[in-house]
Amino acid sequence: MARGDASALGALYDVYAPLLLALAQRILGSRSEAEDLVHEVFLEAWRHAADYDPERGTVRAWLVLRTRSRALDVRKSAAVARTVRVGDSAWFEQLVGSGDGLAPSPDRERVRRALLALPEEQRAVLLLGYFEGLSSSEIANRMSLPIGTVKSRVAAGLSRLRAALGEEVPR
Repeated sequence: MARGDASALGALYDVYAPLLLALAQRILGSRSEAEDLVHEVFLEAWRHAADYDPERGTVRAWLVLRTRSRALDVRKSAAVARTVRVGDSAWFEQLVGSGDGLAPSPDRERVRRALLALPEEQRAVLLLGYFEGLSSSEIANRMSLPIGTVKSRVAAGLSRLRAALGEEVPR
């Protein structure tokens, strides 16, 4: 793709578009906005393919990070306020469950199980931070908790996820 091979872009799109669309739709709440955003991410990936550094992570991680960042930018710039009720995991199941149109994946199932195994208070702060893009202070306000409690729950949750998934990042 970095050499201008359009078929490489098509192959990349075929592999990663469903995952990126699910992530963008979860963050934005709108399929049409998510489709537009995913299209923009792939155009950006095409233009900046030479910037990809395999030492810093997988292509999948590179695309997911770009998608998440762009989706959070769109959401914040539009000043859209969305809430996720703590304790309600239906949206989480929709995202990581088998009903979202994504092919089953052993890695995805491992992450889903690891997240579901976390205590609810740790899972809630991690999901609010990742999918809602909230800062620790915003999570503290949303959940009516001291910021120190939020930070300690994030640290404990991430530590448990690392232990459950192992330090190795799948490629």
